[in-house]
Amino acid sequence: MAQEHVDLISNLPQDTLRRINSFLPLEEAVRTSLLSTRWRSLWSPTMVIHFTAGDSPTAAVDAVKDSLEAVGALLGSYNSPEMHKLCFQFPEGDVTIVATKGVNKELHLNFSRSLKEDKCCYQLKMELGNTTPINITNLSTLRTLHLQSVASVTKDFTSSLLTNCRLLQSLKIKKCEGLKRIEIENIESLRSLMIVDCMDIENVTVSATGLKSFVYKGLLTQIHVKNALNLVDVVLDLEGAFGNSDLDCEEVLSVLSSLNEVETLTTSGWLLEWLCSAGVIFGRLEFQFYKLKQLRWIDSLMDNPKRDSLACFLNICPALETLFITIDPSRIRATCPYFHQHWHEPHLWMDFPTVKSNVLQLRHLKFVKFFGSTINGEDGLLSSLVDLLLEKTVDLKSMTVNSQENVTWGCREGARQWPT
Repeated sequence: MAQEHVDLISNLPQDTLRRINSFLPLEEAVRTSLLSTRWRSLWSPTMVIHFTAGDSPTAAVDAVKDSLEAVGALLGSYNSPEMHKLCFQFPEGDVTIVATKGVNKELHLNFSRSLKEDKCCYQLKMELGNTTPINITNLSTLRTLHLQSVASVTKDFTSSLLTNCRLLQSLKIKKCEGLKRIEIENIESLRSLMIVDCMDIENVTVSATGLKSFVYKGLLTQIHVKNALNLVDVVLDLEGAFGNSDLDCEEVLSVLSSLNEVETLTTSGWLLEWLCSAGVIFGRLEFQFYKLKQLRWIDSLMDNPKRDSLACFLNICPALETLFITIDPSRIRATCPYFHQHWHEPHLWMDFPTVKSNVLQLRHLKFVKFFGSTINGEDGLLSSLVDLLLEKTVDLKSMTVNSQENVTWGCREGARQWPT
């Protein structure tokens, strides 16, 4: 007879389970809710408070402020991870705040709203942003902050909230529908910033001298990175252009110029293609990515213009050591904007042999990896790009291809010809 399995850990007292959770990073601690009903009960909201607003805009604003003060009270202790649920109601709809705190001075705020009769919560959006900055006690010691759907409350909530986070090191802003602007200034302790899927964003301004990692995933928009003297890693995962504004080619280039001292860069292939289409000749720009050691190129497909624009972009990456090229057909194909451009010598697409001859020697490139290519390569694109890299590299150690068909092949140091 098989011995019955006894879950000794789950049978421990609740206080002991909370103590175990207190040693885990917040995301891992939350995952323990999947272990059993005992663990799940640890993540039932420990406090549910309802705030009811009257008909006036002032009453709605007061309700939000009262709920945020409750969040501040939640942060009074970091003895164990906890989840609190705060609700407030007003005539146009209800807003729920799920506040989850971790023991390492970490806070996740997830806002959601339910609308009544499809009316938007105009009172909060119009009024809260016009009041004095929101003051939540205990935020001054916060190290990690994740915000989700904050625009359900007010368009200016994020900037107002951050004025209290003077020691913040990591900030993630995710899926904030309706959020138009993000301004992050004078938070010298900030090391990591992620802005993900905020599809209504029109302007991002970041000024943080200590920032090391900046990840932006969403639509191309106005991005201003200033005084980021220690920025090392940047991801610009762009799904397309912002549809409500024209983009100036010079403004897009100014974004790249502000990032020219990074060591690792991820960017979308269509952005390089459309900069070339707008008349940009990368080799003639006033700046180079002279510290860039690792480049990740990502897109839904590889075609002739994308191949050629990548080849041209390599001319401003003189220190490049590693190149990753990822083709993911599941990605949304970008609808590129019309770029206003002021170049006196418009760039005309040349035949590939001319493009290839204009690429400078890649003296430091050692590793090249392709992901998602087809075995035969569409119209010989893969083969032509491989030939270019083999010809232009001086100290190549290895080049590999992981195809969509899960086939891997490549060449290594000493084999200067691509295997057939």
